[in-house]
Amino acid sequence: MIGIDMIAVLLMLVLFVGVVSMMVSRKFNISYVPLFITFGIIIGPILGWVNRTLAHEMFYYVRVFGLVIILFTEGHNLSWKLLRKNFKTIALLDTAGLLITAVIAAAVFSYVFNVPFLVGFLFGAIIGATDPATLIPLFRQYRVEQDIETTIVTESIFNDPLGIVLTSVAIALLIPQAPSAKFLEGIARYISLYPAAVVFFLYEMVVSIIVGVILGVIAYTIIKKTDITGFPEIEIFTLAIAISGFLLGEYVHASGYLVATVTGIVLGNHKIFFKKDNPKTVKRIMRAISKEVHFNESLATIATIFIFTLLGASIKTEVITSNLSKGVLIALSIILIARPVATLPILRWWSAREYLFIALEGPRGIVPAALASLPLVLGLSYHNSQLIGWGELILSVTVITVLVSVIVETLWLPVLRDKVLRGETVSDRVSKSELLKEKTIKKLEHVESLAGRKG
Repeated sequence: MIGIDMIAVLLMLVLFVGVVSMMVSRKFNISYVPLFITFGIIIGPILGWVNRTLAHEMFYYVRVFGLVIILFTEGHNLSWKLLRKNFKTIALLDTAGLLITAVIAAAVFSYVFNVPFLVGFLFGAIIGATDPATLIPLFRQYRVEQDIETTIVTESIFNDPLGIVLTSVAIALLIPQAPSAKFLEGIARYISLYPAAVVFFLYEMVVSIIVGVILGVIAYTIIKKTDITGFPEIEIFTLAIAISGFLLGEYVHASGYLVATVTGIVLGNHKIFFKKDNPKTVKRIMRAISKEVHFNESLATIATIFIFTLLGASIKTEVITSNLSKGVLIALSIILIARPVATLPILRWWSAREYLFIALEGPRGIVPAALASLPLVLGLSYHNSQLIGWGELILSVTVITVLVSVIVETLWLPVLRDKVLRGETVSDRVSKSELLKEKTIKKLEHVESLAGRKG
């Protein structure tokens, strides 16, 4: 049994890692996310200060609740106007982009390790989703044009549940009897597997959005009916709402993460969704929501520290070293080939500079790390030696890909921002145009006001 002292030591080390990493990050102007992972590996596998089993168990729980808090908080910051404006790009990246990435990753994995394409496709499905837990703190640290940030972050939020759906399809194809494929297989009894996958995907998206909207409206109504001076527990209330959203989503076989995000979007854009409220009510609710967002942003930072430090501390060094060179090769092929090819169709809506930035910013993270051990677990469950071997390969290469993509793509973001986006983007020009319009309107109002006084 793991003692309280061991847990206390782990918590202390992780928090100190967070402090040191953020100080180093500020000193040398580099991203703190790869520092969390690096220091996690140092205190875990290298120095052995952390019990790996304990770190792995804590990571299993922290990644769930931490990601819920991160996504719920970020939902408040996502502009509904920008989401609507960039809907085509986001939808394309989360469907065709995800599938193209998975197929290219599958082809490379199958070729490098000489395994069946279906095994490669399982790896591609696992590694297909980009990571909001990496991107959200990264864009807070390095600001980029808002349209680009919204597109990349929203893509990563939506493709997490879709990556899980794609993984379920790959497992159903490779191991139809697996428990994780049961829901999909249940749909496939009435229609064939591929149409069932489409239905499953649509079900996850539609139900998650409906539940998230309903929960957001309920939360807004409660905040509206309660005077903020008599409701100092607003932060705890919204945190409970976020976790409730996750639980409701999972209960109805949808995406709990997406439910939490949509709930945050409704609350963060309440001025748009609840236009009929009088200005005094809107102002009061804005104060309340600003208060809870500030609290949840602090929690999100702590969650980011724990997620990535525990990820580093729970890694087995032999998992990395066993297939290091081939794993790095596959990771680079995903970063430099699969992602740019998968994002190529969006070029019609973006400039070449904007496309290049989006194409080179798609780090893999929490969802792939969480799914990485699934094929190995299935192999052990069914005593299938061949599946165990494939599972070990998928686990090691997934871990290497996550580490390489997070480290490389976070470290080069400020360089890409300064070099690739140094020219004026289309969105910049639109923003400037809108700003000019606003200034003109204000001037006209001022002139009319003066005229009225004279009259």
